[in-house]
Amino acid sequence: MLDLSRKLDIVVVGGSLAGLMTAIPLKRLGHRVTIFERSPTPLLHDQGAGVVAGGETQAFFRKHDLAKRPIGVTSQARFYLDHAGNVIDREDHQQSMTSWDLLYNVGRANFDGVKSEYLEQVPSKQDGDGEASYEYGRSVMGLHDVGDKVEVAYERMREGESTKDHAGKPLTMMADFVIAADGQSSHTRNMLLGGMGGQAADRKYAGYVAFRGTVPESELSEAAAAVFVERFTFFHADGTQALSYAIPGNAGSLEKGTRLVNWVWYWNIVDEASEEYKELMTDVDGNTHRFTLPTGGKMQPHVWNRQKLRAKEVLPPQFAEIVGKTRMPFVQAITDVQPPEKGTKVGRLLNGKAVLVGDALAGFRPHTAASTSQAAFDALMLERVFKGEIDWAEFEEHVLEFAWSWQRRGVMLGNRSQFGHHPLADNGS
Repeated sequence: MLDLSRKLDIVVVGGSLAGLMTAIPLKRLGHRVTIFERSPTPLLHDQGAGVVAGGETQAFFRKHDLAKRPIGVTSQARFYLDHAGNVIDREDHQQSMTSWDLLYNVGRANFDGVKSEYLEQVPSKQDGDGEASYEYGRSVMGLHDVGDKVEVAYERMREGESTKDHAGKPLTMMADFVIAADGQSSHTRNMLLGGMGGQAADRKYAGYVAFRGTVPESELSEAAAAVFVERFTFFHADGTQALSYAIPGNAGSLEKGTRLVNWVWYWNIVDEASEEYKELMTDVDGNTHRFTLPTGGKMQPHVWNRQKLRAKEVLPPQFAEIVGKTRMPFVQAITDVQPPEKGTKVGRLLNGKAVLVGDALAGFRPHTAASTSQAAFDALMLERVFKGEIDWAEFEEHVLEFAWSWQRRGVMLGNRSQFGHHPLADNGS
């Protein structure tokens, strides 16, 4: 059994939000934490995505961001539009909206002291902190139980580096504990659960995609600003859904007039093998992508022009406006990754020396707005285990209950949105 009373060597596989969130508390408890991130660049590229900062996310950053950096734009109400752009329903309900890039840069500042324009001052190292290392360009190839340790085999992915050692074999690092936080397509989960009755990360396409993008708040017309600024706004029609909210702007700016309006538009492409899907997921350089066409102007111009014309036909004018003004759209295929069965010892894999967290544990549809919340929840639960406040069985019960409840809710919301009739759909559209 893992001895949590001593300082451990911990390897976290995956350096995005879930990896950072699990690593920061453990570093603060004095453990030596190394993050292995596959991306060959020192900083992950801005995902261009808004994030609904749920209660778990806010709780995590209140507790673990020593810079106490405000992270959210407050949405004051939910608006529902009809096809003509009229507000047909309103719910006065405050929510906090943030951005992936702000959370990532705040996380890096707190984990390994990375300076950026997102924070005026990086938190100083605290008494009792363990060592923290963020190793980018490191692809984990295998995990091997070697008694009281885990041998982590990896290859180097940085440009100009030899991928293997001088003998042509993968490099290795010894760890006391491994945290799998490498997302919905988690290779680490497959290594840990691949032989356990099909509980590997079987990522299944759900039959539709999400077009996404952002527009500077300053570029909105009065009509668009009235429904999007500090509002969480929705449009539902049979077979489609669009939503939008304001998020922090450049360098995480929260100042009014400098923020961004983030939008998501769900669009049905039922067959992953169809020509439309293949064309959509082929970038301007001719590279094909399975689940995400990334930011950075990678969408083929004729594909984007076609979708902008569709926006004018299908969406309310305010939504069509922000779609049309978006310069760097990107696309995510909507997928499902079921959690392991309840009762699975997801915190005691490899004979008690590995755990699954975040999207590697379960992949939610974005309708739930709960992916980042899951990362925060799992990190806070893991911290409690390492502090001795709960045991591993309690951890597993809590994280699997969270995962299963939100995963099922996401499937219900998505299928109702895209393949059923929504009660707020505009029948006249």
